[in-house]
Amino acid sequence: MRKYDDYHKSVMVEEVLKFLITKDDGIYVDCTAGEGGHIKAIYEKTNGKAKIIAVDVDYEVLEIAEDRIKEITNKIEFFKASYKDIDIVLHGLGIKKVDGFLMDLGVSTFQLKGENRGFTFMKNEPLDMRMDPDSDFTAWTVINEYPEEELSKIIFEYGEEFKFARRIARYIVNSRPINTTFELVEVIKKALPPKERYRRKRHFATRTFQAIRIEVNREFDNIRTALEKFPEFLNTGGRICIISFHSLEDKIVKNFFRSNEKLKLLTKKPILPTDEEIKSNPRARSARIRVAERI
Repeated sequence: MRKYDDYHKSVMVEEVLKFLITKDDGIYVDCTAGEGGHIKAIYEKTNGKAKIIAVDVDYEVLEIAEDRIKEITNKIEFFKASYKDIDIVLHGLGIKKVDGFLMDLGVSTFQLKGENRGFTFMKNEPLDMRMDPDSDFTAWTVINEYPEEELSKIIFEYGEEFKFARRIARYIVNSRPINTTFELVEVIKKALPPKERYRRKRHFATRTFQAIRIEVNREFDNIRTALEKFPEFLNTGGRICIISFHSLEDKIVKNFFRSNEKLKLLTKKPILPTDEEIKSNPRARSARIRVAERI
């Protein structure tokens, strides 16, 4: 198991606990266990009385979580699985109903800093970006094999790179093969006019990398699949708490909560992090929470 000093700092923990926990002895499912921050908080909030099920598609992250909160791991069921398969996990445990589902849709610190994961443009690594290391589908395939039109659509829609998506896609296709993150950054740099690169508050490659990551992991499709399954497993009064970091993720969650007849929306507007939290944890800057309750 890889180790590093900068553990992922879970966002909006107090807000999650306020809305998710309806009873101390309930059953709560953290569908994106990550490095265990929210799990530990739920355990402490419920005085160790709750049954907690921790699910993550990344086995390396799960190992970190188990090690990080090893003093309470005997109270938690850990599963390597995607949240889209939450029904398989719960059926396997013989659990028919739970009291809360939590999903934190952000990328963890480990995935950004872990060696050879290829999520970040800050290190030169193979084009990977898989949240599930067991998957065969990587960013290399998207970058080197997708047709230009499909690449452009992904960068436009998922990266919200509205003005330069076609240009970036064309430069990528004309620069193949592209094998590393730094090579991809250089291609994006050449595709964008200098004025455009310098005027952006965030790194100029951020939007394209985000788009490729979403495509590799089928993130939006998986979110929709999981959301459809959650209500049937919730006790009356049980809640779904979703932390999103992307406007399109948030839109998917908002529309589902509003349209599902089995749910009552508890957050008319998304809950945002406090200024204090953003100062202490800049990763929380774009986080927002929506919550719905089973009727």
